[in-house]
Amino acid sequence: MPDACPVGEAADGEAALRLVAELAPDIVLMDLHMPGVGGVEATRTITHRHPDTVVVVLTMLQDDGSMLAAMRAGARGYLLKGADESEITAALRVVAAGGAVFGPDVAARALASVRAGRQDISRPFPELSDREADVLDLLAGGLSNVAIAAQLHLGHQTVRNYVSSIFTKLGASDRADAMIRAREAGLGRDQPP
Repeated sequence: MPDACPVGEAADGEAALRLVAELAPDIVLMDLHMPGVGGVEATRTITHRHPDTVVVVLTMLQDDGSMLAAMRAGARGYLLKGADESEITAALRVVAAGGAVFGPDVAARALASVRAGRQDISRPFPELSDREADVLDLLAGGLSNVAIAAQLHLGHQTVRNYVSSIFTKLGASDRADAMIRAREAGLGRDQPP
């Protein structure tokens, strides 16, 4: 894109937040899976603190929940890392002009999901799968990963993977943050103290 130039690059969410504060870029290309502050939380923070900066997600995560979490955090675009240079350039132009962009694969999946009615918008956190919602409910009730695994008849590593995915999709910084968000949404109340 001849009318644009990169002004910085960050290896993690904390560095991205510092660079945005320092450089005030017009557009940020954000990965979702990063060490420390994840991409969803970094997107939420950037769009809140720097409303003139537009975030476009460029990620390998193809699931509907990750896309919804990024959009809820304020991202105005969602592209997969397989996107070619012309697709990325076109996306940057669209968001710079005030639009929103989904890559062709992402748009097709989102439309198919809406048409199939897979997202239950009446439940808290519709970006989570049914199993992730079950895990979050138990987490909000104060259960450990070991107790969640036992109650849901899952392996410990499986529960750990679900919890990690929940953190990414909710943009939660840690277990306590996810627990607070879930409790505020009414989850975890049916669990014994």
